[in-house]
Amino acid sequence: MNISRRALLAGVVTMMSRPAWHVAAASRPLVTVYKSPTCGCCSLWVTHLKDAGFPVKAEDVPDVAPIKDKHGVPKSLASCHTALVDGYVIEGHVPADLIDRLLAERPPVVGLAVPGMPLGSPGMEAPGRPAERYQILTFDRSGRTGVFATR
Repeated sequence: MNISRRALLAGVVTMMSRPAWHVAAASRPLVTVYKSPTCGCCSLWVTHLKDAGFPVKAEDVPDVAPIKDKHGVPKSLASCHTALVDGYVIEGHVPADLIDRLLAERPPVVGLAVPGMPLGSPGMEAPGRPAERYQILTFDRSGRTGVFATR
């Protein structure tokens, strides 16, 4: 097979112009999201994950509190949905790129949380309204938290 330099260069440029998650999407772990069947922002967050290339299984449950309790989410960090991915708990509107970072760095924590529902976080966008600054926190089994990122 004889490939011209122009065809090879075009292929390289095409590959480099695609976001990195396209390459990694096939190997990404499944994100299982527990949410209320009537929560619109939870559904928008699921779409955010899918758009970022994560495979997602959304489980509608009548009450998310038992899932939070079972997986050690401190009440002070609670949000509207809880997700599980590759041994970690994701609480609330955590951006997909920070889930990627969590999975790459693998810190010794239970998971990440965005407490509450900050305006402008994934799934909480409001056209015409500026995003709030918010923190993405780590948490461990003892309830200690740390700042993972600020948006």
